[in-house]
Amino acid sequence: MAENAPEPTVLVTGGAGFIGCAISRLASTTAGRWVAVDNLHPQVHPTRNRPEALNDRVELVVADVTDMAIWDDLLADVGPDIIIHLAAETGTAQSLHESSRHAKVNVLGTTRMLDALGRARQVPDRIILSGSRAVYGEGLWRRADGRTLQPGQRSHAQLEAKQWDFPDATPLPSSALTTMPAPTSIYGATKLAQEHLISAWASSHDCDFTVLRLQNVYGPGQSLTNPYTGIVSLFSQLAEEKRSIPVYEDGQIVRDFVFIADVVSAFAAAMVGGHGIGPFDIGSGTPTSLLSLATEIAEYHGAPEPTITGAYRDGDVRYAAAIIEHSTEVLGWAPRWQLQDGVAALQKWIAGQTLRIESLG
Repeated sequence: MAENAPEPTVLVTGGAGFIGCAISRLASTTAGRWVAVDNLHPQVHPTRNRPEALNDRVELVVADVTDMAIWDDLLADVGPDIIIHLAAETGTAQSLHESSRHAKVNVLGTTRMLDALGRARQVPDRIILSGSRAVYGEGLWRRADGRTLQPGQRSHAQLEAKQWDFPDATPLPSSALTTMPAPTSIYGATKLAQEHLISAWASSHDCDFTVLRLQNVYGPGQSLTNPYTGIVSLFSQLAEEKRSIPVYEDGQIVRDFVFIADVVSAFAAAMVGGHGIGPFDIGSGTPTSLLSLATEIAEYHGAPEPTITGAYRDGDVRYAAAIIEHSTEVLGWAPRWQLQDGVAALQKWIAGQTLRIESLG
């Protein structure tokens, strides 16, 4: 931001969720006005109250992003310089059974926003989209002879036979520079659609557009009542009760867990603008097996060792991790939290919370 430039007006969709509350701390230093739009869905907000973690400077508008009339009323009052688009239905497994819900919010909600901007004749300086690693699906795998392939989704029959990996192949971390998006879930497909929709609109209106493809975000503020997202919080609650954490497949499902503070700093970097469309991969850059994660959490609480169950979820990818060098170079951003430190910080926060998942199974 140029010296002495007026502080921007920032509009954040889904601005009262986990990430929305976390980035709202930027409102005190980066914005003249910060407006959050959120429907306070009970799956994420069981009390439907304004979250305590939402910065006091934030104006909260309780509304649904799929409501066209709401957008017209909102833009009559708010002329955003920056839009941070977080609003989305999440959850890979849930999306297989509630595809219409995911498409309505993620796709229609995005087009409602773009259409409303057109009607209001408003073009923000930049739009920042909270993307997802789910757009890569299984990503690239490498055969023994060095050739790479994108194997697609593991079939139900393959999972039933406990053939967790693709034969004679090793998974590779994903990068926006080298990995073609190939989502294997309804959720991933809708997140990729968001990228395409906003990119087309932004290019036609000379609007700066940045996509941050987030890996598995965790940390204080994460929902403890939503059973469809947040495996770190789920594992944590089980271990807190001194129960053995069940780990699916053979324990070697791999994810890239990125701490919420590192995600906040990535959004802060993106708000400066001038980075181009990207997309940018935002993760820790360190692949971690679910068994390793579960063991780390169990040891923290002195809980029994995790149990490898051999169970599986249709639509789950085997391996998801990011190559982040391009993001660190172009955004001037870098993750600072190690998994051990992040897990410890989350456990301390959870200990002070009263709301929990009603049934941990």
